[in-house]
Amino acid sequence: MKKTYTIVALLLACLAACIIFSLIFIVDLSEHWGIFALVMMIFTVFIMFLQFERGKMTSKEISLVAILSGFSAVSRVPFAAIPGVQPCTYIIICTGYVFGPVAGFMVGATTALVSNIFLGQGPWTIFQMFAWGAVGATASVLPKLKIKGVGLVIFGVIWGYLFGWIMNLWYWMLYIYPHSFSTFLFMMVNSVWFDTLHALGNAVFLVLLGEKTIMILNRYKHRFHVEYSPHLQTSKSTKN
Repeated sequence: MKKTYTIVALLLACLAACIIFSLIFIVDLSEHWGIFALVMMIFTVFIMFLQFERGKMTSKEISLVAILSGFSAVSRVPFAAIPGVQPCTYIIICTGYVFGPVAGFMVGATTALVSNIFLGQGPWTIFQMFAWGAVGATASVLPKLKIKGVGLVIFGVIWGYLFGWIMNLWYWMLYIYPHSFSTFLFMMVNSVWFDTLHALGNAVFLVLLGEKTIMILNRYKHRFHVEYSPHLQTSKSTKN
């Protein structure tokens, strides 16, 4: 549980740093904020990939995470024509809910990287990787707080807006001038319709498929997960 909260805190701290520094030092260092945000996102994604590589997941669990990543990426492509509706977000939430913050982040980050092969790569990809990765990582806190059902749907709605705000942040930093609170607010207002569609889409998918998906993933997790009992290991060493 401590590791889960540490990872979630790292992601939130990274996002908070980008927002706070960009808003406080808007005038003097405005030309550097695009680079600063990009470096922060790359660093965070690298740390999470390193955590996954050093993790203790079994080969079957890693294969399942890879399958979920591919399915999540593919599910995004047919809905690209509908602004804001992202079925992959619900899959990422369910993955983080069941398999923890690192697996949830991996599925989220890989979803953006793979799906953009078809939809278009660009400077936005790393921010999408961070945003969807943060969705999966923060979802791992929900079972620890015993949040499910309506709480899970509310979580999806909240992230529908947070995801849009993260993407607004990078666009504002790189392409909008001057960097001021009014231009930032203008960006937020203009995206509210897309963010609302994303939030509503998350709610619909989680209401219809959320509990069932979590149940299926839990079943696979229990089948693939291996735990070693200290008592059995002690007994074996005593017999030897």
